[in-house]
Amino acid sequence: METTQNDSTSTSEAITNLSEESEDPGLTKPNKVVKEKRVKGKSPSSIRAFFAGMLGGLIPAVIVLILIMNNLIPTFENDTSGGAIADKSDTNKQNVVTTMATDDAEASTNLAEVSEAVVGVSNMKRQSIWTQSEETGTGSGIIYKKENGKAYVITNHHVVAGAEEVEVVLSNDERMKAKVLGSDDLSDLAVLEIDGSKIDRVATLGTTDGKQVGETVYAIGNPLGMEFANSLTKGIISGLNRSVSMDTDGDGAEDWVTEVIQTDAAINPGNSGGALVDSSGKVIGINSMKIAMTQVEGIGFAIPIDAALPIVEQLESNGKVERPFIGISMASINQVPMQYRHNIILPEEVEDGMVVASVEAGSPADKAGLQQFDVITKIDGHDTPSALELRKYMYTKTQVGDSVKLEIYRNGKKQIIELKLTQRND
Repeated sequence: METTQNDSTSTSEAITNLSEESEDPGLTKPNKVVKEKRVKGKSPSSIRAFFAGMLGGLIPAVIVLILIMNNLIPTFENDTSGGAIADKSDTNKQNVVTTMATDDAEASTNLAEVSEAVVGVSNMKRQSIWTQSEETGTGSGIIYKKENGKAYVITNHHVVAGAEEVEVVLSNDERMKAKVLGSDDLSDLAVLEIDGSKIDRVATLGTTDGKQVGETVYAIGNPLGMEFANSLTKGIISGLNRSVSMDTDGDGAEDWVTEVIQTDAAINPGNSGGALVDSSGKVIGINSMKIAMTQVEGIGFAIPIDAALPIVEQLESNGKVERPFIGISMASINQVPMQYRHNIILPEEVEDGMVVASVEAGSPADKAGLQQFDVITKIDGHDTPSALELRKYMYTKTQVGDSVKLEIYRNGKKQIIELKLTQRND
């Protein structure tokens, strides 16, 4: 028992002594000594590290300052590059939108103005002597001129062909009687005269000169009658100086070639005679025909205003178009029936030409000595493989009063015949 008590006392004293020792400043714990040294003192290595860090931060700062002072690095105050990119982009977008909006608004204004000069044209006929005239067909027209109390309208020949009466329907739906001053089947053009007292708008005529494929155009007219009056369709110029063959007399044979503007702007029945206009609102063509085949879409045609105006002027002043006249009926070699082929003698190398079927008495051909079964192969050095080509050359390259040279074959021998073109009297 004593032993246990002594051991307990010894242990207690040891703990007390240890506690007292721990209070002795000279015997502090290693962790405490290190902590106090870090707070109260700095070693030489720490000082060196401090100054190295200071220099490491100072040098770049000085370099940046020098660059800024020499305007090599823009400051936030005068640097607009980042903002300028965003602002410039925004400005470009705004400019594009504004330009598009301005262009659209300007085009819309121009089109609204020319639309007032596009009218409906009604072909009126009587079914019997006991009935009033009824509308048998409709088309479109363009008021192109106003003077001396009268206004003048361009339309298509086929719109007014066979009409007993013609009415014009203005953009405000008012109807008025129209007089047909002249009509021409080859060009498919006609000119009407109406009272000008109620006409406030006349179309501005433009030109196809300088126009290019891909330019925007608009077709204005009455595509399905007056129910859809002044309809506007948008497209592009798909082709210029296109040649389209036509059968003008309804005999199934193509006898004329007309030069047209091709467009994909929708042109439908009733649009004939309407305006094809550019974005400035100027008329550059007169809608005339549309290829209506199931395998063809988006092909419409308009007569170039430049080609139409000379004809319009003649129709307005003379009631008809003055064209040179030869005075023969003819057919291509391959159209001649077999029973008449023995009358045609040609060299083997001659394969194309026009066979003279008949000669009109007193005509230029008669006076020059042309005979039945003569074969015309050239006019002024240009090949004439068809009646279409012969007419095209005469009507576009010559005038009444001009002299032309015909290369012909008679009984297999080549001859040159010169004749003077005159005007058809009928």
